Amino acid sequence: MPLLDHFHPPLRTERHWESFHALWATTIAETLNETLLPEAYFAEVHVHVGSRVKIDVATFEESQGAFDRDANRDEGGIAIAPVQAWAPPVPDLSMPAIFPDSLEVLIFNNEGGPTLVAAVELISPANKDRPAYRRAFAAKCASYLQQGIGLIIVDIVTDRRDNLHNELVELSGVGSEFILPPNDLYAVAYRPIRQPNVERIDIWRAPLSIGGRLPVLPLALDKQVCVPLDLDGAYRQACKMGRLPG
Repeated sequence: MPLLDHFHPPLRTERHWESFHALWATTIAETLNETLLPEAYFAEVHVHVGSRVKIDVATFEESQGAFDRDANRDEGGIAIAPVQAWAPPVPDLSMPAIFPDSLEVLIFNNEGGPTLVAAVELISPANKDRPAYRRAFAAKCASYLQQGIGLIIVDIVTDRRDNLHNELVELSGVGSEFILPPNDLYAVAYRPIRQPNVERIDIWRAPLSIGGRLPVLPLALDKQVCVPLDLDGAYRQACKMGRLPG
């Protein structure tokens, strides 16, 4: 299945890119869970696009109400005094903040409790929209790598041309030899190595093009284990699920 342009007509007027990215993330997670990850690992899809405060507040109020009802009774069903919620004082200041879109597959090691070990980030148009958003995305990726979390980023967004791999390189201050051509589509895999006397990040870069195929890239887990992530296979499955032309 050749890579389609999801951000210009005719496809943009026929399908919503948000829906496709969610399908693609789902097929990546299914591929990892069904065929690639060792037994102690699992993958989950996390999709947050735009504001989600209203949903979070409603969920909190529903769970808080249930908590209050339960807290008003002891084990014998006798009413007791409710727990009083503590309200903090008015803050001294409120800073502007950027909460970037997240369309990602997170991989966990479940030994001793879920621990995040790798992430696959599907870049959204909002991630590339303005300098503050690009820095926020790069800072998120840098945080993953600094914690030793393996990472793949995939950029098929054609209506904004800024390169977020380059933003990450510039934020890290490691030198221009790691820069990609600024207007290219791409997928990049990163493997952080944290050992005594050895600290580095291995990088695999794959340029993408409309009409071309997506690559197989190494997804680095903990303990220096990598699995081969077939982005093209997951993309083809997502296109089939979404009934996209091709």
